[in-house]
Amino acid sequence: MSPYSRLLILTVLLVSLIIPCATGFAALRIGDDGDDVCELQERLTVLHYDVTPDGSYGPATERAIRKFQQDQGLEVDGIAGRGTLDALVRLSPTVSRASRPMGDRLIAVARQYIGTPYYYGGTSPSGFDCSGFTQYVFSQVGINLQRTADAQFGQGRQVDSNTLKTGDLVFFSTYEAGPSHVGIYIGSGRFIHSGSSTGVTVSSLSDGYWRGNYYGATRILR
Repeated sequence: MSPYSRLLILTVLLVSLIIPCATGFAALRIGDDGDDVCELQERLTVLHYDVTPDGSYGPATERAIRKFQQDQGLEVDGIAGRGTLDALVRLSPTVSRASRPMGDRLIAVARQYIGTPYYYGGTSPSGFDCSGFTQYVFSQVGINLQRTADAQFGQGRQVDSNTLKTGDLVFFSTYEAGPSHVGIYIGSGRFIHSGSSTGVTVSSLSDGYWRGNYYGATRILR
């Protein structure tokens, strides 16, 4: 192979590596979820747009983005692309993950483990049962929970379902009477938990099964 051919191949390889880095920015849009969406929502909240920082890019977040885009003279498409995100960061510079309220930080930690398999007796990211998951997540923000769902129900202050806040523990009677399953409320009627058939996932309190087996809620966070 000639030196020219080797140089040409090397150039093509370098370009193939550089281009994805330059164009790999991923816009946020309806259906997305996670920590980046939560930060997006927090910035919108700081700017007084009506959205809950729950980490899920749903219709309310899309409406807030459209209103923000309209107010800033941007293309109104409901998608948080580069221009929209740059404008949000510029207008809400004080928002940072370190400054999040405790409940939002807790949910950001919990969301990292979506998809982790269920394991009876599990208390680590290799596998969680329901109370092992809540105990582990709370420990990551410096709060100690008891090991079992019924023991966790005895911690904190009991709250009504109509006054739930992000980070509250929600309990269900499933395989036995009393609080036998637990999850963490993330806002908008949803909670994150480690289900025996799903692993760590997000579910709705209005779902027939969970609504029918709802037991109560407690507030650990102040």
